[in-house]
Amino acid sequence: MTAAADRTLVRARLAAQEISTTSEWSPAAIVRWMTAMQAQDVPSATWSIGVRNPNLSLADVNRAFIEGSIVRSWPMRGTLHVVAPEDLRWILALTSERLIRGSLARRTALGLGEADLEHARTAAHEALTGGRSLPRNEMYRVFDHAGVATAGQRGYHILWFLSQTGTVIFGPPSGTTQTFALLDEWAPAQRELERDEALGEFVFRYFRSHGPASIRDFAWWSSTTLTEARTGLALARHQLDTVDRDGEPLYFAAGTSPDLPRDGVRLLPGFDEYLLGYRDRTPQLPASRADDIVPGGNGVFRGTVVEDGTVVGSWKRAPSRTGTALNIRMFSSTNSRIDRGISRAERDYSAFLTGAHGRGR
Repeated sequence: MTAAADRTLVRARLAAQEISTTSEWSPAAIVRWMTAMQAQDVPSATWSIGVRNPNLSLADVNRAFIEGSIVRSWPMRGTLHVVAPEDLRWILALTSERLIRGSLARRTALGLGEADLEHARTAAHEALTGGRSLPRNEMYRVFDHAGVATAGQRGYHILWFLSQTGTVIFGPPSGTTQTFALLDEWAPAQRELERDEALGEFVFRYFRSHGPASIRDFAWWSSTTLTEARTGLALARHQLDTVDRDGEPLYFAAGTSPDLPRDGVRLLPGFDEYLLGYRDRTPQLPASRADDIVPGGNGVFRGTVVEDGTVVGSWKRAPSRTGTALNIRMFSSTNSRIDRGISRAERDYSAFLTGAHGRGR
């Protein structure tokens, strides 16, 4: 694929992900559109939502977590994501069995048998029923008191397993402390989908919000097999168009305009879906620069400086007594246009943190 074609591709991805648009969506609407947004780092997750609507503040996103209109759990890849509460159970129905099977060796190494996990489930129900929520350390005490030791990594794995199997979910945060609640109480309005229907919806919503992308991108992102992914694709195909990239079809929502203007400079957080949401990230990030964003391939993604859809540098917050200070490292020298774009993007991020609404595009 030519460089010009890749520029068209990344602009289409920016638009599909609601980054280069002028969205006025609420945090819940953004998360629902994206289906799932990786969220093991909460500050990154909140900015991933905020960057998709220039009028949102950190307080707006935090309020959505407190109200339960968006929630966190482990629906895919064994990693925390933000999802719409009504979508969680049908996604787990597609992904959890394979993830649980893949964690058997770890459970065995931790000495956690089925009886231990069921005792922990009963204890969680007893402790949380009635709308209660407890932070992680208190959940560990609940399990310990029930005779299921949480030393080492056992407590974390118990909570992960109970989340995978639909018992607990991250509940309302208490300040900066995360809590756990019962899924059936904190997010009771769960959608019920037949398996093939769920696969079709999963596929369509991924390509609608991430396209153009490949079926292998979707299978990696969703923790489904290629066979399952192709089943979903067959069901969603009538809603999708394709473009070819090096002999591989990339799918996107039918009717999407390919004629998109040049985009400016964005400061996207680490773990943002714009980069993380694909198995093949080379359209956005040259392979020669991958180590600059994920050092040593360790799975920890730095924040990215993105200019017209291409990653051109990294950034992180730096300690400061006077406000929001950022440490920006560019891959190469810049020009005045990029410098102005970086300054504007820094102001946007500061406005998000402080609640100064109406950030510019």
